[in-house]
Parts: sequence; C-alpha cells; structure tokens
Amino acid sequence: MEPQKVMELLKDYKNLPNKDLENLMDFLNEDFSYTKDLIIKLTKHLDTTEKSYNTIYTEYKKRINNV
Repeated sequence: MEPQKVMELLKDYKNLPNKDLENLMDFLNEDFSYTKDLIIKLTKHLDTTEKSYNTIYTEYKKRINNV
C-alpha cells in the first residue's frame, strides 16, 4: 500500500468499509512488525559497535599510558 493511500485512509477511517479497515489493519500490523524487527537489529548492531569501540579504546589508553 502506498504511503499516500495509507494517509488518506487514516484520515477518513470512520467512513471506510470493513474490507478497507481490514486491509489497513493488515498493512499497519505488517509495518509495525517490520519496524520493530529493524529496531531490534539496529539495537544489537549499536550494542556490538559500542562494545568494540570500548575494547579498542581501552587498549589505546593502555598504550598511551605506557609511553
């Protein structure tokens, strides 16, 4: 479903037939699941990146202090 179409349907949802409401709910449910999965993946990536950075930074500080 096109974003423009979704916005139009959301504005006038009270006057939509049940079939359009069902289609809209399906779309929104899929969009929610997709977005949630992306957030989870990005959170894991961010955590891994932070851990890697901290490991490298700790090693860097050790080397600087030994100079």
